[in-house]
Amino acid sequence: MAETSPVVRFAPSPTGRIHIGNARTALFNFLHAKKHGGRFVLRYDDTDRARSIKEFADGIAIDLEWLGVVPDFIARQSERIALYDAAATRLREAGYLYACYETEEELEYRRRRQIAQHRAPVYDRAALKLTAEDRAKLESEDRKPHWRFKLEHSTEIWTDGVRGDVSIDTRSLSDPVLIRADGSYLYTLPSVVDDIDMGITDIIRGEDHVTNTAVQIQLFHALDAKPPRFAHHNLLTLPSGEGLSKRLGHLSLSTLREEGYEPSAVAALSVLVGTSHNVEPVASLDELMGKVDLADISHSPAKFDPAELDALNARTLHMLPFANVAERLAVLGVNKGADAFWRAVHGNLNRLEDAREWWEVVSNNDTFSSDDPDLVAASIAHLPSEPWDGETWSKFTKAVAIATGKKGRALYHPLRLALTGREQGPELKALLPLIGRARARKRLEAASR
Repeated sequence: MAETSPVVRFAPSPTGRIHIGNARTALFNFLHAKKHGGRFVLRYDDTDRARSIKEFADGIAIDLEWLGVVPDFIARQSERIALYDAAATRLREAGYLYACYETEEELEYRRRRQIAQHRAPVYDRAALKLTAEDRAKLESEDRKPHWRFKLEHSTEIWTDGVRGDVSIDTRSLSDPVLIRADGSYLYTLPSVVDDIDMGITDIIRGEDHVTNTAVQIQLFHALDAKPPRFAHHNLLTLPSGEGLSKRLGHLSLSTLREEGYEPSAVAALSVLVGTSHNVEPVASLDELMGKVDLADISHSPAKFDPAELDALNARTLHMLPFANVAERLAVLGVNKGADAFWRAVHGNLNRLEDAREWWEVVSNNDTFSSDDPDLVAASIAHLPSEPWDGETWSKFTKAVAIATGKKGRALYHPLRLALTGREQGPELKALLPLIGRARARKRLEAASR
């Protein structure tokens, strides 16, 4: 798709928490830019003064940083109104913008009538027939106009980076409202003006914007600018087919972060599902970047299954090297011998915070009971001398087996309960050296009573 170094943008509205579907768009843009030596712009679409909240904008920045998405440039549309005002003046003077005075109730009534008459609910351009006297009368009634962009009735064609050749007949579209009656801007005009001003070369976004693209191409031309390249990726849905939205708080990035998911697992699933690649764990965004190509994205919806995220999160932890988690383990209180500890337990973790439980098992002075106190009592005499290593558990259990005649579960299960207090967990050949001889003996003695 990119012939030169791309400049891309992610333009969320700070009206709620971004979710894993939004992450998909942000990551496609970020990874595409980095793969081709380009730039990634974070641009807050915050012209809706009533609904745009600083808390949500701050949250978006935190969520992206957690994913590893670092913008090269940050912009806020609320600080760029003068640019939009200038563009609106140009469009009015060129005859592309026209004033409309219908109320929302009047427009809804017309729309319902058109549907009842089996006609497409397209704005009929009635405002273009108003005379100067008509407009003066309406304004005397304290009606303030909203402003529509007059579309050229034609077929807009472009080669989409995901979908191939796409064509939209603009005769099937209403002239879009660009400016509300209160003077505030809707999404379309600020977006196009900023794309021009920031030199955006590639617009990568969800397929729900395909129809908007025809409008925006005409708006680029009206402002004497060359449209960028477009790529519309498929959207994430739940297994039921229901689309994702900000109201589904359990899928927000902030919630996933608080629930202990690995950012690389969230990134891998949000990007790889619905492509020609298998969903598999990655250690970093650099690794994920090598798996992403817009041409590999399917044209069918991408189904996001929370259970698949659980499984992928565990697989991610199982393959992460200690260096990738060392700092976070320290925050959990895992310190002395942490590298060996990580090698011992990481294959049994579902969340990183699960490591805290196993650190307590190998480091605290708790004692436990067992389902065979007699076998545990008999085992004490066979504890090997230190130093202990990966062969100690095997030597210990062989000696106990010979002494008691026990084998299999009857041998291993009582000893696991006595030493860890858990029915299952990491292999004891790795855990036992971390527990140490003194602590192991104390636990065996307590469980033999």
